[in-house]
Order: sequence, then structure tokens, then C-alpha cells
Amino acid sequence: MPCFNEEGTVKTILDRVLESPLVGEVIAVDDASTDATLEILRGYDNDRLRVLAQPVNQGKGAALRLGFAEATMPYVIVQDADLEYDPGEYPRILAPLLADEADVVYGSRFSGGDARRILYFWHTLGNRALTLASNMATNLNLSDMETCYKAFRREIIQSIAIEEDRFGFEPEITAKVAALHCRVYEVGISYYGRTYDDGKKIGWRDGVRAIFCIAAYSPPGIRLGVRRASPIVARLTGS
Repeated sequence: MPCFNEEGTVKTILDRVLESPLVGEVIAVDDASTDATLEILRGYDNDRLRVLAQPVNQGKGAALRLGFAEATMPYVIVQDADLEYDPGEYPRILAPLLADEADVVYGSRFSGGDARRILYFWHTLGNRALTLASNMATNLNLSDMETCYKAFRREIIQSIAIEEDRFGFEPEITAKVAALHCRVYEVGISYYGRTYDDGKKIGWRDGVRAIFCIAAYSPPGIRLGVRRASPIVARLTGS
């Protein structure tokens, strides 16, 4: 759980996350917040919570890189510290992993009939455009590449070197998962989006960076639709 200046929501989201019987540990990484977020995290009383603190603000990708490295449970899911995503949907997201049908699962805000708050047209259009560009580069057919809810087998996510420090993590991890030829599933989720007045942080510069990441991290063979054997996946799956 990457956290940056979320003092108004972090305790509520932690309560919801830790209500899930599927949660064995929560690794919260404070990204040098300037409000009371870190104080709230350190004052939260639960043995399943581990709190890490970045010395300087580095971004979501950097926080996730640290959190993934510290994970010990068999499956890892990304949870933002706001209230846009519902931890009550963990069973749905983890089901393909628990059934040994998937290595990676994306929770799509645009797939299925779940509740979704209606907000910005141009933001949604940009999201769909980036997802389309990512799909063209990776030969996947995702409906929501930029979603927060991404779940992984731990050995998969810990085998990937994450280079992006900010929101470029989303297209980077998608490209690298595709390059490993992981079994990727997508399930519909609800979405309770917030406005910029509420504290939303992603902006147009992150969209520009995402385009760069799509081009930079997608291997040429993937972009051309060429399927190659992956020694990493073979080693991880034991095949």
C-alpha cells in the first residue's frame, strides 16, 4: 500500500483491508508524507501491518518496489491508500490465482456491471487510449491497464525489476508481465473515483510518461506479436 498525504483516508482503508480474511500482511510504504499519514500508520495497532517510510518523496512506483521486495505471502495485491477501490472485492480478484488459472490478475473498472462513479470524460478517454496503446505494444487485450488493482503471484512480481518511480509503473509492469508470457486474467470491479479536490494525484504529465513507458518497456518481439519461450516463466513454474 503506497501512501502519500492520505491522512483523511488511510485509517479507513486499513480497517477495510484488514477485515478481509484473505489478508495475511499489509505492507504500507509512506512516501515522505507531509501530513499525519505516517503518524497514523505507526499508531495503527495490528500485527499484520508493517510500516515502511521513504526518506524522501519518490513516487508510487518507488513505494511499490520497496513493498514488493518485502512481501512474504504467496500472492500480492496493490491497494491505494484512498477509498477509490473496495477491498471487499479481494475474493473476486484473487479467485483466478487461488484456482491456479492465472499468474497475474487485473481488476477492470470498465468490465462488468459493477458500480462506477462518473467523473472526468477526458481522463477516461486518456485511460482508454493508453490501454489501447499498451495492448498494441504487448499483444494483450486488457480493458483497463491503468487500474490500481493488480494481483500477482509473489515469485512473479519479485522476479521483475521495477524501474519507474511514479505512475509509469502501470505500463511498465504490464509490458514486463507480457514479456514473461504470464497467464493474465481480468475481472470486473467497482470504482469510487475521487476528484482532484478530493486529493487525486495523477496528471497529464503522467500520461505523457506512460506513452514513453509503453514504447520503452515493450520488447520488439511482443509488439510484432511474436511469441518466444521465456526461461524466467519456465523457471518459476517448474516446466
